Amino acid sequence: MMYDRSDSTSLSEDNNDSISPFENTARTFFELGSAQRLAILYKIAEVKCNLARLSKDLGCTMPEVRRNIIRLTNSGMVDRESNGTFFLTTFGKTILEQIPTLDFLSRNKDYFSDHTFSALPLKFIRRIGSLTNSKLVSGLVSVDERLNDIYNRSQEYVYAMIPEVPIDLIESIVARLKKIENKNFRFSYILPAHATVPKRRKQLLESLGFEELLKKGTVERKMVNSVLIGVVLNDEQGCVMFPRIHKNDKIEIDMNSMFYGDDPDFHEWCLDYYRYLWHNARSFDERGLVEI
Repeated sequence: MMYDRSDSTSLSEDNNDSISPFENTARTFFELGSAQRLAILYKIAEVKCNLARLSKDLGCTMPEVRRNIIRLTNSGMVDRESNGTFFLTTFGKTILEQIPTLDFLSRNKDYFSDHTFSALPLKFIRRIGSLTNSKLVSGLVSVDERLNDIYNRSQEYVYAMIPEVPIDLIESIVARLKKIENKNFRFSYILPAHATVPKRRKQLLESLGFEELLKKGTVERKMVNSVLIGVVLNDEQGCVMFPRIHKNDKIEIDMNSMFYGDDPDFHEWCLDYYRYLWHNARSFDERGLVEI
């Protein structure tokens, strides 16, 4: 592997030139620390390229591209075929698949200065890069609009888990269930044991013939002790809400912000998380709900 002497020194000086267990990882991060090298990796992942095409497509000079392609080749992320085109090695492909996680966290570092993944199972944290193509939506009105949009644009299902149920969301799903022509449409939701619900809820549900829908399986519901991470999705869109950390170290779900999108990877993450919650939830019990 080829590095400037100053680079090698900076990577090992903290350990008095002894080899750190993170030496290889540090070197990989060092090679990724260039927007141009990242652009080269993504371009080669898209299509095999030679130096001339990389230079043209990326708008960079040939010497610049050559210098960076040599570094990527020496690092083991890129290799060259006999005809001069470059391709990603297994190492390079796998490293590139980790970039969305760093991208998502880097773009939203201010948000995560006071929000946490602590309530999220590790297997979903490891997939957090799937959220990279979502959009951060902030503000109570904007969040409410997005939630209603998810309900109103649903064609096959709505899955929802939030700590409280605003009256407008109940009105939205009631209207959708009355209007939807798909007989296989499903509304599934999970509420915390002491969820806050509006008093008009019962009246709206009765007008819908709610008990009959429960019997048919059109509506399904379960309960959990508490909700710290919210997720709402239909067959194409989804959103996730994370908890905020307060000064007394108390954490509670932040209903004033959400990550929202219709990217397939993002949607799959939301769907898998909801199914995980559903599998671990218990039977629904009306007695714990708090009417306001």
